[in-house]
Amino acid sequence: MSKKDKLRDYRLRMKLKPKRIFQMRVAGLGFRDGHLLVHRATHEAFWTLPGGRAEFGEESAQTLHREMIEELGVEVTVGRLLWVVENFFHYEDRDWHELGFYYLMDVPEHFPFHVDDVVHRVQDEHPLEFRWIPATEAGLKAFDLPPYFLAGKIENLPETTCHVVWDDNNLDSDMSRKAFRRYELPVAGCSGGSRN
Repeated sequence: MSKKDKLRDYRLRMKLKPKRIFQMRVAGLGFRDGHLLVHRATHEAFWTLPGGRAEFGEESAQTLHREMIEELGVEVTVGRLLWVVENFFHYEDRDWHELGFYYLMDVPEHFPFHVDDVVHRVQDEHPLEFRWIPATEAGLKAFDLPPYFLAGKIENLPETTCHVVWDDNNLDSDMSRKAFRRYELPVAGCSGGSRN
């Protein structure tokens, strides 16, 4: 290695200032009978797509597969990658910069399904509960599901992987979560398609 090469440092460094967090999260969109599987920590007012944080050296699809075994107790089939999202938000008194990978996933038929209530609970870092909600724009808005761009895309998923830059603003504030002062910058060619 030359002296010039030694001066270049290509490693990723995360210098976290107080109250700032960077994370890589992988989530799955699982559909059944016109409904979408979602979850929340029981202390939260909003719901999210099931998934979790990637571990070092783990491919994003492997992260989703592992997280669903841990949280649902079933092996899902990870499908195509829908979105890569740079999401910015304020949550639990911290500023977050999240790099998210959103995949289609098939949840096994034996996993519980009904639309009236919680279908599964598990103890993770916090107690989690899972339920099926209508896979419509109105359904995602009614269940307050960030990142909020998903509501406008759920009925017409992209045919190719899309890159989205998004600001969910302040997730600690009910008022802020309801405000849709958001922006989206998809890559060219991101048009709607099916859930297959």
